Amino acid sequence: MRSRNPVFSRRGFSRDNGYAGFNAAPQAGGPAVGTQQGNPYAQGGPSAQPAGNPYAQNPYAQQGAPQAPVTTGGVMTMDDVVARTATTLGTVVVTAVLSWLLLPVDEANLNKSYGIAVGAGLVAMVLALVQSFKRRPSPALILSYAALEGVFLGVISSAVSTYIADGVVAQAVLGTMAVFAGVLVAYKAGWIRVNRRFYGFVMAAALGFVLLMAVNLLFSVFGGGDGLGFRSGGLGILFGVIGIILGACFLALDFKQVEDGVAYGAPREEAWLAAFGLTLTLVWIYLEFLRLLSILNSD
Repeated sequence: MRSRNPVFSRRGFSRDNGYAGFNAAPQAGGPAVGTQQGNPYAQGGPSAQPAGNPYAQNPYAQQGAPQAPVTTGGVMTMDDVVARTATTLGTVVVTAVLSWLLLPVDEANLNKSYGIAVGAGLVAMVLALVQSFKRRPSPALILSYAALEGVFLGVISSAVSTYIADGVVAQAVLGTMAVFAGVLVAYKAGWIRVNRRFYGFVMAAALGFVLLMAVNLLFSVFGGGDGLGFRSGGLGILFGVIGIILGACFLALDFKQVEDGVAYGAPREEAWLAAFGLTLTLVWIYLEFLRLLSILNSD
């Protein structure tokens, strides 16, 4: 049930392009991880492994050879996810602050700072795509993406703060944190149920949203102004709210993938994928907040 689009698919914790969250996720009251039925790494042959479990087979084993567990480096825990996410987001924040301080957006340096920011943003996008296509997470690739994304965010945030409203950046940060906390509480309380229907709806809505924004960008580049008007005025406010809601839905998908990865005993290195996915989602939400608040505060 995973999208074939590497950006929307969020990679997840599957080695066979399956989505762990919608296949054979452990249910409350079901067999505990570590038993023959619940542990995807339990010995006893294929019959002892639950159908649909993305970790049941070692994709690196040769045909006819005994399959060794793929968890030789340990299994992923929630502490691993928290640590990797803190490292990745910390890299974004540090480089954003440095770019804010070292790349001024005054009249004398605006074009230079914008050029560096756009270049960093484009390279960050390429690195994110490369990581999305890779079968294994690359910490160096993920942290490089985070650093370059931070440069882009720092310059854009500085420009918004300088030319639109001084307090917009702080409001966008607080809004992003509030959405993260709200979705986490709602997910843990069971108010958000991530299932096939939810996944399909979010993927379809995100695809439509991105296509509309791409068309708007093309009209803006070739026709001038704001293109079709999706990023200004009443339509801009509406699409800003939709973008934030979509980001919140992606957070729920991320939480589900993390929960299933820990429950299934995913390899420890997969915690970097969790950090990568959460960082992408939080950057999305922050940018949508920044854009929405810029419209609301602009003359």
